[in-house]
Amino acid sequence: MTPSPENTTHPADDPEAARKAPDAQAPDAAAEPVGAARRRGPLRPGERVQLTDERGRMSTITLVEDGQFHTHRGVLHHEQLIGRPEGIVVENSAGFRYQALRPLLKDFVLSMPRGAAVVYPKDAGQIITMADIFPGARVIEAGVGSGALSISLLRAVGESGHLRSFERREEFAEIARGNVETMFGGPHPAWELTLGDLAEALGEHEEPGTVDRAVLDMLAPWECLDAVATALTPGGVLICYVATVTQLSRTAEAMRADGRFTEPESFETMVRGWHVEGLAVRPDHRMVAHTGFLISARRLADGEQRLAPKRRASKTDYTAEDLEAWTPQALGERAVSDRKLRRAARDARSLARHAAGQAEED
Repeated sequence: MTPSPENTTHPADDPEAARKAPDAQAPDAAAEPVGAARRRGPLRPGERVQLTDERGRMSTITLVEDGQFHTHRGVLHHEQLIGRPEGIVVENSAGFRYQALRPLLKDFVLSMPRGAAVVYPKDAGQIITMADIFPGARVIEAGVGSGALSISLLRAVGESGHLRSFERREEFAEIARGNVETMFGGPHPAWELTLGDLAEALGEHEEPGTVDRAVLDMLAPWECLDAVATALTPGGVLICYVATVTQLSRTAEAMRADGRFTEPESFETMVRGWHVEGLAVRPDHRMVAHTGFLISARRLADGEQRLAPKRRASKTDYTAEDLEAWTPQALGERAVSDRKLRRAARDARSLARHAAGQAEED
């Protein structure tokens, strides 16, 4: 089993010490947040760089000393980028030009090694906002996958918060760890990755009523509602990411039946780009449409009853046939081969080593 990072939360400096030594609190003396140094300054070996050609095609490379980027259109030497500011335009050996920039988070999560499908940036942004993930929050996450959502959650809670992520598959956990460490240049002090089932293991790690937010990205979130409701503080938020309407319905009814949550709210997010060129302004022909549904509710105080509008009775019972609709095969989930998982884990570890080496030099 891959060892998990130490559980470390980093509170602010002691206020009494700050009053006694005000000079120590000067802005230039304050430690930078984890990963911040990797987002600014000249391009360095070990960093990921996104190259965009004149046709808008993008390639992501990892800078190394004496490295080269080969295509059928020529060779670009990494030394043309190392030490230069991002945003420069360089030419390869055949005269083709590339624009060089650090990948944004939205670019990184779509190009990083993966074993499981990632939560798209449009949904991650909604989760952060609609679940009110705040700096210093104590958050639990189930279904780490490739670590895309974990990165967004860690950025939101910061070093003073705490994120405990549960993943049942060791291969996925290894890939997620590599991707998170690549993004932050090493282990994030607010992150703990736990191998196991949230429904069974949550009570061993979190005391009742101590968790601020819970994020579930899994096949059957209704199976974890009891454990999550026990761990959440009154007023805490639960948000679930599910792929199909049958999962959405089952989750909503389970929240209502539990009795410890407010009336659930459900929605999905669609993003449509626009073509804007002079007076030729129109929607793009393609868009990022349905990727998943989000359903959220808040934890009631113990002993309180949910208030909800009265509705006409409808079918809410599930037959054995209905339950079969939520198996991975029935939902169209393709099995990930062991070979692909090993390759993704190897790539993630390699990128993390490059990132950690650069962080140590800085």
